[in-house]
Amino acid sequence: MSTHRFILEPYKGVCTRHTCPNCHRKRCFSKYIDTEKRIQFPDYVGRCDHEQKCGYHFTPRDYFERHPSEKEKLSEDNLRSYAPIKEVEPKATSYIDLDIVNQSLQRYPENKLFQFLSAQFGEAETLKLMKKYKVGTSKHWDGATVFWQMDYQNRVRTGKIMLYNPTTGKRIKEPYNHVTWVHSVLHKEDYNLKQCFFGEHLLPEDKSRPVALVESEKTAIIASYHLPQFLWIASGGKNGCFNANSLSVLAGRSVVLFPDLGATDYWQSKISLMKSYGINVQLFDYLEAKATENERKEGYDIADYLLKVRPDEAILQQMIKRNPNLKTLIETFDLKLISVQRDIPQPKVSPPKKRGFRL
Repeated sequence: MSTHRFILEPYKGVCTRHTCPNCHRKRCFSKYIDTEKRIQFPDYVGRCDHEQKCGYHFTPRDYFERHPSEKEKLSEDNLRSYAPIKEVEPKATSYIDLDIVNQSLQRYPENKLFQFLSAQFGEAETLKLMKKYKVGTSKHWDGATVFWQMDYQNRVRTGKIMLYNPTTGKRIKEPYNHVTWVHSVLHKEDYNLKQCFFGEHLLPEDKSRPVALVESEKTAIIASYHLPQFLWIASGGKNGCFNANSLSVLAGRSVVLFPDLGATDYWQSKISLMKSYGINVQLFDYLEAKATENERKEGYDIADYLLKVRPDEAILQQMIKRNPNLKTLIETFDLKLISVQRDIPQPKVSPPKKRGFRL
């Protein structure tokens, strides 16, 4: 019989095995329990059964180190009696060579997403955004886009390859969903992928600006143009990056969550976890409250609303598309675009520094 006070919950059926907070597989996560029933640990304190593919293991000792006040409730004898289960040596995170990344940061005229965004913001502004977020071009599909996941220390975890419709800006999902990973395309064996936020490499460059978190990489890029008072990053999906390894880079930051329609409740459930890591987090649920039935069906996010407001550059690009001679005229006489102030209804919050809307 075990003499340890804190143990992994014994198996008593599927109800005692839970969804892992790191890899999100179901019925593979064992929680730690207090045999004296005096302490109830949060849901993320436990171990994933997938030791090689996931390796998540957050022990009671880890919990007490993060929460000293809880540790003080225990006597020294209790602490000495606790001996954690022997942990598997964590496998080193794999990375993509920077030369491969740099080779992709070109051929933007061929890039379907670049074509779409250029029609919205103009080629010059779009190029700045692509360079800022380390967005590349892939030959895997003609005109495909690579969203590189570059972490806080400028190491590239992987790249997500996606194909877009250059006219609508929507993903190509027929005859199949055009999405894959760079490490898979390169046939990297035993690749230990630990994802990070898209745009995470921007965090150390600006430590004072509040962070805005969205699901889609494309949305982060679009929103950063319209709402530059925030530093926009993306989780890569509804479930992405809500784990201990990823959230640690946001400790001490002010973060606003902008979930897609239909994902608000799930992201709301992650707020307590984020606060436990010292993140000052808020949820922007205005869209969820005001969305139409059709917008909910389409799974709108904030980018879909922002794209409805056409900047002057976007109008000019449409005019050039209809009459290519206009571009020659502009270049010949070095004509400049003069912005016209329009009465556009704007949600209220703090104003941006140079351009954009108020939230």
